[in-house]
Amino acid sequence: MTGLPREVIKWLQSLDLSLSIRNVRRDFSNGYLLAEILRCYYPQELPTHSFSNGTSIQTRLGNWQQIERFTAKQKLNVPKEYMDGTIHCKPGAAHALIERVYMLLTNRELHYLPAKTHPHDFTDATYQTQLPPYARSTAAQSIKTNLAATELTTEPDRILCKMKAEAIIDVHADLRRHEKEEFPGRFGLKKSKKKVTTAEDTTANTITDPVIREIKVDQRQPLQAKEPNT
Repeated sequence: MTGLPREVIKWLQSLDLSLSIRNVRRDFSNGYLLAEILRCYYPQELPTHSFSNGTSIQTRLGNWQQIERFTAKQKLNVPKEYMDGTIHCKPGAAHALIERVYMLLTNRELHYLPAKTHPHDFTDATYQTQLPPYARSTAAQSIKTNLAATELTTEPDRILCKMKAEAIIDVHADLRRHEKEEFPGRFGLKKSKKKVTTAEDTTANTITDPVIREIKVDQRQPLQAKEPNT
């Protein structure tokens, strides 16, 4: 249960679930364990015999459709992107889902450290920034890692799938652009020197008329007292 806050781990252990949790991303992907958790708080409203502990995408979708209807009926605000990310084993999605369910069912708040917050796009972009440049993924690897095969098989809208792939490429391009700025020598680039712009340069650049520019510049010089005519 690596990655979950200590209080969430203790809470899960106290529920006496039928299955042990070894890999959060994988074990929660079919929704069966989440159904057990919900049944602990709603024993009459949610019979677990209608859920199947299988690994096929059809089993996952069937279980999660029931969970989605149940949470909507009970007015439990579980974001759909959390559910979709958990189905497709997206990085951080299952952790964010469990933490949200913990807060909803126990009425307790979690106090995060900034490094432990989860991005809502559920990609490995944060992890990639922690790697040295030579170990980071290529664009093709980023698509393979962040766009699950199950998403392509369950999403009939090809345009939406294309948009997801383009969004992943955009994130990768931004990361590579920052990498070039930080390590220009690795790409055979020279580090650009930024010129410090002064107020005088700004004024001179904004005035196009050479006569007016000369007057403006002269006005910034201190006035000297004129000697009286004798």
